[in-house]
Amino acid sequence: MFKTAAVLAGFFVSIQFGFAEESVWVRHTIDNTSRGADGIRVADFNSDGHLDLVTGWEEGGQIRVYTNPGPKASRSSWPFSIAGHVASPEDAVFADLDGDGQMEVVSCCEGKNRSVYFHWQKEQSWETVAVPALESQGLWMFCAPMDIDHQHGVDLVIGAKGANAQLGWLQSPSDPRQTAEWKWNPLTQVGWIMSIEVTDMDGDGDEDILYTDRKLSRRGLHWLEYQQSDSGSPQWTRHTVGGTDREVMFLSQGDLNHDGKTDIAVAVKNGPITWYERADDSGQNWIEHEIAMPSDAGTGKGIAILDVDLDGLNDLVFSCEHSGEKRGLEWLKRDNVMSDEWVFKDIAGLEDGVKFDLLQSIDLDHDGDLDQLTCEERDNLGVIWYENPTISE
Repeated sequence: MFKTAAVLAGFFVSIQFGFAEESVWVRHTIDNTSRGADGIRVADFNSDGHLDLVTGWEEGGQIRVYTNPGPKASRSSWPFSIAGHVASPEDAVFADLDGDGQMEVVSCCEGKNRSVYFHWQKEQSWETVAVPALESQGLWMFCAPMDIDHQHGVDLVIGAKGANAQLGWLQSPSDPRQTAEWKWNPLTQVGWIMSIEVTDMDGDGDEDILYTDRKLSRRGLHWLEYQQSDSGSPQWTRHTVGGTDREVMFLSQGDLNHDGKTDIAVAVKNGPITWYERADDSGQNWIEHEIAMPSDAGTGKGIAILDVDLDGLNDLVFSCEHSGEKRGLEWLKRDNVMSDEWVFKDIAGLEDGVKFDLLQSIDLDHDGDLDQLTCEERDNLGVIWYENPTISE
C-alpha cells in the first residue's frame, strides 16, 4: 500500500477543515415503536419499483420489513410487517434464498442467541427458522448475499465477532428450503466484522469479498480474491487495503477523486475519516488519505460517498456513535478533487441522537437529490431519514 510522501517521510499531515452555514436537513421518522434499531438494508421487496427496508431491533427482539409508501407518503411513518422475533439481532438483509422471485430475510444475532435465521414469507405471515450450521455458533454481525458456487442460487457471506470469530460463506443446497442442508465454509479468522460488500476488486469479471474488521490482530480493510481451483471449487487469497493500525468501522465505495477508479472510504472509531485512493486496477495498490474529525462530533461509525449538493463532485457523509451533545451526522465537501480542505456541514444537529449507524443514500422523496437513511438506537429515534435540502419541492 502506498501513502502520501509526507506520511512516508514520517510527518503528520493535518487536513484543513472548516464549517459552513447550510440549509436544514429535516428528520422524518419511519418507525420508533420498538427498541434499539440496528442498521438498515434495502431492496425492492415487493417489486413495486420503490426500495423497501429491513431492520433488526436489537433490544426489541424483532425483525421488521418496511414497505416504501412512495414519495408522497415517505415523510410519514411507514407500514411494516414483523418477519420474526429473535433475540439480539445485529443485522437483517433481504435475499431471494430459493430463487422464486420473492425475497426472504436473513437475520444475524449476537448476545446469548449466537444464531442466524431465515425468515420465510407465507402469504400474510412469516416463518422463522434457525440455520443449524450456525445455530449457537457465534456472535454473528453482518451478512451479504453472493452466488459463490453458481450452483443452487444465492449463497451467504457472513461474519462474526469475538473469540474464534470467523468470516465464511453459507452454501445453498439443491433445495434451499431445507435449512439443515446449508453448509458452512469458513474463510478466515476475524476479530469483529463491520462491513461486507460483494464487488469485483481486481476487474477480472468475478466477484470478490470486501470487508472491514475492527478488532484484534487481523483488523483492517481487506478483500478476499475469488479464484477457482483446478477442480472448480472456490479458493481465496486475502489482500489488505489498509487500516491495520486503527479501528475501522463501516465502509463505502465510490470515485472520490473522479479519476474513473473506485476508491474506498472508512469511518474510524476514535480516529480520522480515512479514504483509500485506488492507484491501479489490481486492487492491491492504494494511497491513504486522512481527514481529521471535528472536535464537536462523536466517534466515526457510518460513511457514504455521494454527490450531496449535485455540483458534480462526490462528497462524504458520516455518522457517529458517542454523539450525546455532539454532532452525530455530517457531510463534507471540497471545492475540487485536488484540494485537501474539506468543509464540514451539519445534518442531524447537536440535540438528538447518541448512536447512529449504517448509512443508506436514497432519493426517497423523488426530488432529484439523495437523502440519508440511518438508525439511532440510544435516544431511540429509531428508523429515520434526513431530507436533503439541495432541491426543494
